Amino acid sequence: MRFGFTQDQEQFRTEVRRALRSADVRAALPAATPAGGVEHDQRPLYRLLGELGLLAVHWPIAYGGEGRPLTDAAIVAEELVRAGVPDTLHVNTIQIVGQFLLMAGTAAQQQRHLPALARGERFASVLYTEPDAGSDLGALRTVAAPDGDGYRITGTKVYSLKTRFVDLGLCAARTSPGTGKYQGISLFLVDLRAPGVTVTAIPGINDEQFHRVDLDAVPVSADDLIGPRDQGWPLLNEALAVERTGLDYHLKAERWLQTALEVLTGQEPDSHLERIGRWEGSLAADHALCWEVLTGLAAGRVDPVAAAVAKYHSSELAQAVANWAADLSGPARTPSPATAILDSAYREAPGLTLSAGTSEVMLQIVTTAFDSFGQEKR
Repeated sequence: MRFGFTQDQEQFRTEVRRALRSADVRAALPAATPAGGVEHDQRPLYRLLGELGLLAVHWPIAYGGEGRPLTDAAIVAEELVRAGVPDTLHVNTIQIVGQFLLMAGTAAQQQRHLPALARGERFASVLYTEPDAGSDLGALRTVAAPDGDGYRITGTKVYSLKTRFVDLGLCAARTSPGTGKYQGISLFLVDLRAPGVTVTAIPGINDEQFHRVDLDAVPVSADDLIGPRDQGWPLLNEALAVERTGLDYHLKAERWLQTALEVLTGQEPDSHLERIGRWEGSLAADHALCWEVLTGLAAGRVDPVAAAVAKYHSSELAQAVANWAADLSGPARTPSPATAILDSAYREAPGLTLSAGTSEVMLQIVTTAFDSFGQEKR
């Protein structure tokens, strides 16, 4: 387990911070920040970040990256959030869909999609969850029916973020219905501007809107199939493990705690010192858990159990910090940018222990990996 960063990593972090302090980035940030319940278009900011080469530094140069290690991409992710950049487009487009294409896509698929994603010219989202499936992806009902050399996808996906701003959806669908709960599932890249795609907002209290995506015989070609047909379940499991580093949840917890300390400035912090110290200790432990997963991924190791531990700890921590911070000053606290952030955090936090796999699912992954004597199963 790592407990610090190398000199090269610290130098790279300094360079990233310098780029994010540029006048152009600072000028673009306000227009990309949600305010008053309005979800602003963040694509102009991301196009600027793409021009600066900050979106996909770990991708091969041929695909728009800089060929840096995955750990440097995590450093960029940390600094983006700390600079106030909304992270959902980055998480979905680069860390999830783009990373999945790097793992499982063909060279032709990678060349067709990755450079535009790295430049901030196109964006992607995840289409897994369905109204009656929830966290059980084996219960999905969306069907990809053969149609000539391609397929037509029909079904409904829900709780997709930023969908009205994105171009591609990584969609799970059944290509061989009736073959078993976890068999006959395939993964596709769906053009969300194609005929038959309808995107509608789901009413909610979060600053970021969830969306429902209805797919009505949406055409996809054989070239849009990711990995072998009917072999999507193993790919989904690996993709979810890669997604569950916990870093994005950790960064939310870190930001919310720092914002809470701003709210406490000028009040009586002594009564909160013990709790603040415990939060800081939990954040330090959480950071180590996240980076244990990240360094493993950088070395080519996918550890679903370590990822489940990191995702569980980081999402539960972020939710706990948000709940504590919401009560700091009571209902009569003076409105300010800091209290607006904490109010938003309180609304967002419950979903963190559901997205990318519920806390109960994470605990199940961990417990089933060990026998009754506490020994890891092989």
